Amino acid sequence: MTAVASGDPRPYRPCVGIMLFNAAGKIFVGNRIDVAGEHWQMPQGGIDDGETADQAAWRELREEVGTGKAELLAVSAGWLSYDLPEDLSRRVWQGRYRGQTQRWFAFRFTGDDGDIDLDAHKAEFDAWRWADISELCDMAIPFKRSVYSQIAAEFAPFASPDRGAAAKATNC
Repeated sequence: MTAVASGDPRPYRPCVGIMLFNAAGKIFVGNRIDVAGEHWQMPQGGIDDGETADQAAWRELREEVGTGKAELLAVSAGWLSYDLPEDLSRRVWQGRYRGQTQRWFAFRFTGDDGDIDLDAHKAEFDAWRWADISELCDMAIPFKRSVYSQIAAEFAPFASPDRGAAAKATNC
């Protein structure tokens, strides 16, 4: 896949991303159902018309993870963007967007694993697991790695009381 040219005039699709931490500081990741093989990612999704980023984050949490059992820990300092590879960006969203710009939300999961229901809404993941923050960049698709690195560094304090987690999280 080729990268989108930097002069692409199309806008970014406004979205939210969710870093959901369990009590042990591990992060929820799901394997995308619409792509063969292993394609692990954190929950994310578009912001609907008339919806705030905060409202979208809670909705995406309920839709993709199947639960609202969480407490909000933090919101990213800014918006993080990535370009989709050009051939992909021309196929999805009727080609209207060059990529996505995301406001990220850190949540602490307050339920137990049995509260996670990937089929609560139209399933986007066929499997899920808890991952270490240091694994995120290795499991991310290449065009998302920069965003994952940035948000892992910003939210690393929620992963562990060990301040060394921030350094480990940025090795993309």
